[in-house]
Amino acid sequence: MTDTVPASTVPVPTRALPKSPDEALTLLGEGRYVADRSLATVLYLSLTLKRPLFLEGEAGVGKTEIAKVLAEVLGRRLLRLQCYEGLDISAAVYEWNYPRQMVEIRISEAVGDRDRETLATDIFDERFLIERPILQALRPDLAGPPVLLIDELDRSDEPFEAFLLEVLSDYQVTIPELGTIKAKEPPIVVITSNRTREIHDALKRRCFYHWLDYPNAERELEILRVKAPKAPETLAREVVAFVQALRKKDLFKLPGIAETIDWAEALVQLDKIALDPETVDTTLGVLLKYQDDIARIQGSEAAAILDEIKRAVAAAPAG
Repeated sequence: MTDTVPASTVPVPTRALPKSPDEALTLLGEGRYVADRSLATVLYLSLTLKRPLFLEGEAGVGKTEIAKVLAEVLGRRLLRLQCYEGLDISAAVYEWNYPRQMVEIRISEAVGDRDRETLATDIFDERFLIERPILQALRPDLAGPPVLLIDELDRSDEPFEAFLLEVLSDYQVTIPELGTIKAKEPPIVVITSNRTREIHDALKRRCFYHWLDYPNAERELEILRVKAPKAPETLAREVVAFVQALRKKDLFKLPGIAETIDWAEALVQLDKIALDPETVDTTLGVLLKYQDDIARIQGSEAAAILDEIKRAVAAAPAG
């Protein structure tokens, strides 16, 4: 699966890259991304030194969102390559448009305007080339180098990882029929991994690495104020406190920031201004994605967590 945002749809004019970690922090903030200084620093270094940014962490902590925000605030095209088992060059880099080539052959045979040798050369013209995200990222762009998001690399096979290592070494690919295509300027590359398997050290060495963890309560509340501004303050505080408590439990899949935001927005739609046991039990499916986890928390466990966090929220000073 690949997603491409055409340059014509980029929402803001292109702008210069940040000149310091502080500017990187401000840039992310303009895209409504609440980051800490360590992330802003590694992002600044990645952009300045033109090295891929490798983000690893649990699902739902905001890794993919960083690439989207970068494309938006910098005014660059976003090229997304969603990785999966069996991903190969034809889906990631390029393939030939065989139906169009066959039509060209049939027309040429009917008209008789070319000999076989000339035709064999002509059908491997760039007119018949289908460019996938990696090849598109190497092409010049008026808005500047695009943002190439290689999402969930850990889902791909090791042969593709090895191929990617070669691409990121020289920012070039070779098409046998056309030759080598090399980027005049490296794209902004963001690679994400949920760590379902280890990525080879050789690839990580070519990147600047950052582990994106679950946020603490203070930063998660700040994120919620930005991403779900309609949530009443008491509800937002209780949602964050409840999610933070859940992350201390031995669950199959802990809720990420994305689930926190979804839950807050769902509760707003239900006109809730604070959590109550019945609402928690009936909406846990928004927060937890496995039935075993829901069954474990639902009922008395949820009520105990709720009682504890309500006392904590009531005792905490308003911020």
